[in-house]
Amino acid sequence: MNARSDNDNLIVSVSGIRGRAGTALGPREAFEFGCAFGTLLGPGSSVALGSDPRPSGTMIKNGVAAGLMGCGVDVIHLGIATTPGTGIMTETLNCDGGVVITASHNPVDQNGIKFLQSSGGSQPVGRMKEIEKIRQSGKFNFQDSPKIGKETQNGRTHDTHVNRVLPLIDLTGISSRRFRVALDAVNGAGCTGAATLLSKLGCEMFQVNCEPDGQFGRGPEPVAENLADLCNSVRQNNADIGFALDPDGDRLTVVDETGYFPGEEYTLVLAALYTLSHRKGNIAANLSTSRMIDDVARKHGVQTVRTPTGEANVAEAMKSKGCILGGEGNGGVIDPRVSWIRDSFTAMVLILQLIYETGKTLSQLAGEIPAYHLIKEKITVPEDADKALAAVKKAFSEDREAKINQSDGIRIDFPDRWILARKSNTEPIIRIFSEAPDVDSAESMLQKAMAAIKKG
Repeated sequence: MNARSDNDNLIVSVSGIRGRAGTALGPREAFEFGCAFGTLLGPGSSVALGSDPRPSGTMIKNGVAAGLMGCGVDVIHLGIATTPGTGIMTETLNCDGGVVITASHNPVDQNGIKFLQSSGGSQPVGRMKEIEKIRQSGKFNFQDSPKIGKETQNGRTHDTHVNRVLPLIDLTGISSRRFRVALDAVNGAGCTGAATLLSKLGCEMFQVNCEPDGQFGRGPEPVAENLADLCNSVRQNNADIGFALDPDGDRLTVVDETGYFPGEEYTLVLAALYTLSHRKGNIAANLSTSRMIDDVARKHGVQTVRTPTGEANVAEAMKSKGCILGGEGNGGVIDPRVSWIRDSFTAMVLILQLIYETGKTLSQLAGEIPAYHLIKEKITVPEDADKALAAVKKAFSEDREAKINQSDGIRIDFPDRWILARKSNTEPIIRIFSEAPDVDSAESMLQKAMAAIKKG
């Protein structure tokens, strides 16, 4: 469940905060959250601080840094850095925590602050409530000089990130393949690192929206309606594959060699196909991820551990259940050999290695995966969201085959289909996911759920 600040536009979720930059999230809020995190960590601690390049980033980054240093925390500025890159540097530099200034896939007028633990992963579930409680109290552990924190610069994030990913694959083999790759990095934090990685892989690149200036050349979320230019680039350049990132570089979606976008759900599934062909172990995925991942896991004799939405929940399940790979159906892949956070670079190399080893095209690989129709919808949160979700449960629970999971909203599973309704962690909406073997069945479940929500 989300906690809200006194400004309804500032949303506090499981891993950080988001809001409209300059109003809901301005320099005062940035400073206060920096103070709160600094108070939590304590004087003498250190934090790695990165940001995506959206225009409001410098303002918010400086506010957070001031708050941290005021509480005696040293700040290592990473400059423009992806979320996974910041996580990797947090661990590499032995920092006590990390901070990323990003609103991820949200529009350019939004921004956010994401807090990382010393391992580089998202803060444990519940930690944001603690940080917000400190902020609301205003009881910050300010230090006198000379105990005020110091700041330094480190420009090694992109190279460190790339070097952490490369050992996952056969670099010589992939380089000999000379993949032709179209890359759309949405002018975000992943531009430099992704280009460096693909260059080291011997790929010929065709770049779209690859200037890290924060002026998004398309809608920031890497979904079908925003990827027309990438699809055209794949076709025009006879590319083997197209890669699309979100602004902070933790999510990846793919376009096949025909210029077709199969959907964001395929990223984790393709990464799992390669991983499970070499290593045996369970997979973790959130409740809104397509059941394609269950089919792939079952084929290799392992299980899918399902979790509530949020990469912190996925990472915690991976650790407790010993999973070798995890992620979310939005294009997020977590490989603990690299970091405990979603990483588009990891997803890229695993998918390219899969294509190289099998000798198959992306469309052939996707075509071999049992297909479902997954519909995603969202509606504005009604006054009583809990009552609305209870109505969804009631609408479907009369069916004897229904299996109900309430760990993250309401998910109802049937033998060959499922539906989930849950409050968003980052927006004032209810998200609905409906998946079935055919589009009519998926649509029918979706409409039934929406009718129940509206009726209340």
